[in-house]
Amino acid sequence: MSSIKIAVIGLGYVGLPLAVEFAKKYPVVGFDIKRERVGELQEGHDTTLEVSREELQVVLCKGNHRAGVESRGLFVTAESSDLGASNCYIVTVPTPTDKNNRPVLTPLIKASETIGRVLKPGDLVIYESTVYPGATEEDCVPVLERVSGLTFNRDFFAGYSPERINPGDKEHMVTKIKKVTSGSTPAAAAKVDALYRSIITAGTHLASSIKVAEAAKVIENSQRDINIAFVNELAMIFNRMGIDTHEVLAAAGTKWNFMAFKPGLVGGHCIGVDPYYLAQKAQEYGYHPEIILAGRRLNDNMGRYIASQVIKLMIAADHKIKGAKVLMLGITFKENCPDIRNTHVVDIVRELQQYGAEVEIHDPWANPGEVMHEYGLSCLPELNGNRYEAIILAVAHQAFRDLAIRSLCFDDHTVVYDVKGVLPKEEVDGRL
Repeated sequence: MSSIKIAVIGLGYVGLPLAVEFAKKYPVVGFDIKRERVGELQEGHDTTLEVSREELQVVLCKGNHRAGVESRGLFVTAESSDLGASNCYIVTVPTPTDKNNRPVLTPLIKASETIGRVLKPGDLVIYESTVYPGATEEDCVPVLERVSGLTFNRDFFAGYSPERINPGDKEHMVTKIKKVTSGSTPAAAAKVDALYRSIITAGTHLASSIKVAEAAKVIENSQRDINIAFVNELAMIFNRMGIDTHEVLAAAGTKWNFMAFKPGLVGGHCIGVDPYYLAQKAQEYGYHPEIILAGRRLNDNMGRYIASQVIKLMIAADHKIKGAKVLMLGITFKENCPDIRNTHVVDIVRELQQYGAEVEIHDPWANPGEVMHEYGLSCLPELNGNRYEAIILAVAHQAFRDLAIRSLCFDDHTVVYDVKGVLPKEEVDGRL
């Protein structure tokens, strides 16, 4: 493995932690098309907070990129010409959906084109981005062949090892999560598996084919999505019955094989997106996936449902809705993490605004510039002493759990709604 020279394409939540771990043993070039991102990493700062400044400084190569090619260490760059000396390319770019929930493979295709321009005989290309079964060999490999002029499984080889990064999770880090691996030939599969085994302390699972590995990844998050949808539907039912869903779940959880899922918003780069990739491929094969899409529809509508519950509580408390000041605590897609991708807190905000409410957002983890760029919404850098007719705890940041929420209330009739079910029950007027 000493001759391996790795290039990681995409330095986001997935790519950077992986590149850092590989750089402890191998020469690694980290490539990203966002020059601002590359610049901050060159300065030793990761705005995703997945890698600490200390960890980054240990592996970061300074100056000439040859330092990152000839010996172990990480050289970050936005220049594709710096990739040519590598012989193992790992693709960790996003795989989003469009406004109609159709898979968007553009980042994956562009990354494949970039690699194709520097691909050499004997090279290995490994994809980590979540896709539907068949995407690596049917969508990406042809691009590599076309751009490079090389022949697949003769001149170059491919692998697939799906990412399992959980943003903000400092316990289940990249090396501590078992890794599924695969390759386009038995020899390539063995090489991919050995490469990941050299850094993954939790071990690896060698799948029988690339398609099996792709399918395994896409159902991991589809399964979670469906289970959360089921609990969300239970919350809607129990709300009508006047039963506390969290108390029901606590009681049911005393059975040894009960699966502990909680109701809530389903956002982020995986769970709210991946099921659409599987559904798209299923439909190409003439099958309409009922359960997968039903779960997606239900989870995608939870923001509007929560907003409607808050409005009902405000009306019951004799608040005038139009012009009412509402505080949204949290905008990221999960707690204690700056990731705002595909956050459905935005759906609550939009729905409340449709009713004429004036919504202010506060999130100490989110980058206000990114929130404005992505969603056109402004964030309060800090709570400014305003009082509100309604307060919604949308994200369970630790800072919010310790917040004296009642001190932000306009009066005793202010509605406090707890989306995450983390506040003391006696302090809230409603929760999911």
